[in-house]
Amino acid sequence: MIATALVDWSRAQFALTAGYHWIFVPLTLGLAVIMASMETLYVIKKDDFWKRAAKFWMKLFAINFAVGIATGIILEFEFGTNWSNYSWFVGDIFGAPLAIEGILAFFMEATFFAIMFFGWDKVGKRTHLFATWMTGIGAGISAVWILIANAWMQHPVGMAFNPDTVRHEMVDFWALVTNPIAIAKFLHSVSSGWMTGSIFVIGISSWYLLKKRNVRFALASIRVAAIVGIAGTLVLMGSGDSSGVLAAKYQPMKMAAAEGLEDGGSRAPFSIVPGVEIPGMLSLLATHDIDGYVPGINNLLNGYSDHTGTSYPSAEEKMEKGKLALEAFKEYRTWREKDATKAAEARAILDANVDYFGYGYIQSPEELVPNVPLIYWSFRVMVGLGTFLLALMIAVLWAERKEKLERARWLQYIALWSIPLVYIAGQAGWIVAEVGRQPWVIQDLLPTKAAVSSVSVGAVQTTFFLFVAIFTLFLAIEIRIMLKAIKKGPEM
Repeated sequence: MIATALVDWSRAQFALTAGYHWIFVPLTLGLAVIMASMETLYVIKKDDFWKRAAKFWMKLFAINFAVGIATGIILEFEFGTNWSNYSWFVGDIFGAPLAIEGILAFFMEATFFAIMFFGWDKVGKRTHLFATWMTGIGAGISAVWILIANAWMQHPVGMAFNPDTVRHEMVDFWALVTNPIAIAKFLHSVSSGWMTGSIFVIGISSWYLLKKRNVRFALASIRVAAIVGIAGTLVLMGSGDSSGVLAAKYQPMKMAAAEGLEDGGSRAPFSIVPGVEIPGMLSLLATHDIDGYVPGINNLLNGYSDHTGTSYPSAEEKMEKGKLALEAFKEYRTWREKDATKAAEARAILDANVDYFGYGYIQSPEELVPNVPLIYWSFRVMVGLGTFLLALMIAVLWAERKEKLERARWLQYIALWSIPLVYIAGQAGWIVAEVGRQPWVIQDLLPTKAAVSSVSVGAVQTTFFLFVAIFTLFLAIEIRIMLKAIKKGPEM
């Protein structure tokens, strides 16, 4: 019971930190592109209007950027405090992209941010524009390496288990970097940031229209933001399709949970909501073949054969292989310095079953099923809100180009109140990605309950509520400062 409570509270604390961090990250990614685009227009057109517009959104970017760094640093420290077993087991691999992110992206962002924010009258126009774009690119590079690390947890590649050090060690760095899940996750996460920044700018600009203030600035900002947001959403849709195919291939339980699919098969239906299905659509989305086989939860637990005749083991069979791997590992550790022959025999059994190592910690097949209702509805919230927001951006861009937006107060209100919706969509996406792979910290390799630190439940509970207070304070301060800057408005 205590072990379960420790895992649950450790997960809750990490979810809290990651959730708060993701409030700030997508806005940073989105505003970076929008403000840089505006400054580019300033340099090309030599119109100070665009300079003042860029400076206003840059001010909000800077506020958000600073708070996001604080939450991100705490998030990385938690790998050592709450997940030390995980850090020991795979630190050789997981630590590499995080180290590169810290050395390359963080210093790159810090250097160019200083020039961008303080250098308007100290460097030339083109130099300043370069610094602005490089600040945004630095934020993107930071996202690249963090998402490479995260993608490795979803689909571990490029490593080998060393029973002498009891660690997974990197053997192919480029396999880590070119992990197909990393590529899809980067495109999906960054483009969702473009959508977030765009909806934020459109919403704030709509507030100016409602107040009949800074009308030219508001309309121009809506035009730039809508174009960036629509382009980002198209990338978001394409990368979402790739993510679905990869999840079906490497994380089929996540796919089954996201669809609430108990019994799969060929021509599997896509569930819009319970009781409303599109026949064959899930197979088409998950495999790009309407006859493709998509396993359901029961198939994955009981074992199955797909439409090609390939057989897949049951959960019980995987658990048995996992227990063989764990026992062989213990035997190898016992005999490695006493009897080379017995050690070699144990090593051979370990190597034959090492892919199922993590299943040795699983006590029952039911543990392998994540929270289906949470994942099912989170996926629909993400897709539903994303579709609505795309329609909104198209509508405001059309209205702005037709010079009808100033009179469409109803559309301005919708845009303003859509700001929280884009954040809800982003959080829902991460719920699908992270809760969907439970009970694994590393897919099929290390379950969550084996990754946690040996600390007291009370210590984790105390820091959890401490972080609630600190992060909420951070968010409140950011909102207060931003609202003050927004009410003051751009210096036009």
